[in-house]
Amino acid sequence: MAVLDNFDLYLRAFGYTFFLFVVAGLLSLLLGTVLVAMRVGPIAVLRWAATTYVTLARNTPLVIVFAFFSFAAPVLGITFNWLDVHIGRFDFTAFFGAAVVSLTLYTSSFVCEALRSGVNAVPLGQAEAARAIGLPFGGVMTQVVLPQAFRASIPPLASVQIALIKNTSVAAVFGVAEATAQMRAFTNDFASERTAIFIAFALGYIVIVELFSALSLLLERRYRAAAA
Repeated sequence: MAVLDNFDLYLRAFGYTFFLFVVAGLLSLLLGTVLVAMRVGPIAVLRWAATTYVTLARNTPLVIVFAFFSFAAPVLGITFNWLDVHIGRFDFTAFFGAAVVSLTLYTSSFVCEALRSGVNAVPLGQAEAARAIGLPFGGVMTQVVLPQAFRASIPPLASVQIALIKNTSVAAVFGVAEATAQMRAFTNDFASERTAIFIAFALGYIVIVELFSALSLLLERRYRAAAA
């Protein structure tokens, strides 16, 4: 079987998928947290800016975001040519950087909305009590609201990150040798085994998604037990 005979290439391709997911996932969580703080904050201009960004990002197809950073951004002087990192058999170059930025900017808008639902679940009296004892807005968010919002938002945040795992496949079209790109190469080289190749790569994605789902479920149960 083509995949078994080239299992090192199979694992390397899913390694790129995993790295894309981890880096873009962490950065999107960070940016999404900043966006939700802006959306619920007291400064009208920041609320408007965050709301506009989230609306535009959520309604723009991901492939267009990728196309912008791959083709239009370099014309504007925005490049990732400075990125040239090599770890073992993995090469993280400009293509990888553009993919991470595209996935981060797109996914962070969904992270923001997931967190905003968690913020809305925090009783208003807790924030008011925190302000009453002298905490500034930043302190209220970091010490009172966001910790509870993250716990309440674990299921929707997990869904957003699972979508990110699958969205990494778009990077195949823009020069990143992740799982979907390798699958396409296998199907071109071993046309008679296309069905088996499709199944093998589908199973790879399923394994990653199920592992992440199990981790998110474990976190959800842990926080539920702690709150009980």
